[in-house]
Amino acid sequence: MDYVKQLVLKSGYVDADIINTPEGEKNLKVAVACLAGIVALAIYLAAGSASPPKKVLESPEVTLSTTEPHAMLPTITDWHRMRLVDKTALSHNTNLYVFEIPRPAGHVKGVHPEPVLGLPIGQHISVSAEIDGKNIVRSYTPTTLDGEDPGRFHLLVKAYEKGNISRYLSLLTVGQDVKIKGPKGKFTYTRDLADHLLMIAGGTGITPMYQIIKASLADDKDTTQIRLVYANVNEDDILLRKELDDLQAQSNGRFQVYYVLNNAPTGWTGGQGFITRDMIERYMPDGGVAARGKVLMCGPPPMMGAMKGHLEGIGYPKANTISKLEDQVFLF
Repeated sequence: MDYVKQLVLKSGYVDADIINTPEGEKNLKVAVACLAGIVALAIYLAAGSASPPKKVLESPEVTLSTTEPHAMLPTITDWHRMRLVDKTALSHNTNLYVFEIPRPAGHVKGVHPEPVLGLPIGQHISVSAEIDGKNIVRSYTPTTLDGEDPGRFHLLVKAYEKGNISRYLSLLTVGQDVKIKGPKGKFTYTRDLADHLLMIAGGTGITPMYQIIKASLADDKDTTQIRLVYANVNEDDILLRKELDDLQAQSNGRFQVYYVLNNAPTGWTGGQGFITRDMIERYMPDGGVAARGKVLMCGPPPMMGAMKGHLEGIGYPKANTISKLEDQVFLF
């Protein structure tokens, strides 16, 4: 107790002349309580100001197979750095980018298969970059399927004047890295998902459709009927046209594409102007608005808003603000 009295005297809370009196004893107890509170508050504030330990995201240990390729994206939650190995201009504002998928630790070239993204059909990846001091993220769908170009994947991206990531990609040179994460998305395609698919796309909105079409037609057990209505401004803007025409020719009638142009050239036999309700009704699958049919859409927001109205007029249910796999009308 004498030690406590000495501390209290040093603090100045109780005068030395009265500390041994009844009044001093009372003040002593109050002083001790105050000092204890101050100490507790100091400990609390110190703990609150300390930086929490940083969580380190590490790649889990993997056992590499000599027959099955390692899927990179689902293995960790952090971003991957992937290197640009080829870049081809397809038009004045559209490039095809080829990225190398990093090999996991322990990978031996020629022994282990080249890694793949591990991206479910119909899902996409996120691309991140720091632009003007801000971290910007945008989503893109590769045009290649897993294993189609071993150890690599392709992105088809149109650069817009006000597009942050699309302009960032357009300025990349071969050898530079980008940060990529995935898989992302609510849609996953399987052969038994629907009896028929009506696809409506505009511009680069063709990429998720193209991925799904390729996967469906490559599956001998898939009987899904697919119809694509694809809109662009000019004929030169039609992306993957040769690939789509080849897929149509090889599909035995399972897949048909109908092109629509705002500025149609002389002799154009496809649709002209904007996609109308009549165009959709003429080129949609024979099954019509059936429970086993789905509509998939991807394109500029104003176009998508108009398409929702056309579909409701035909009899399709109203599209949800955020699409789910079970929805009959799905907007990527």
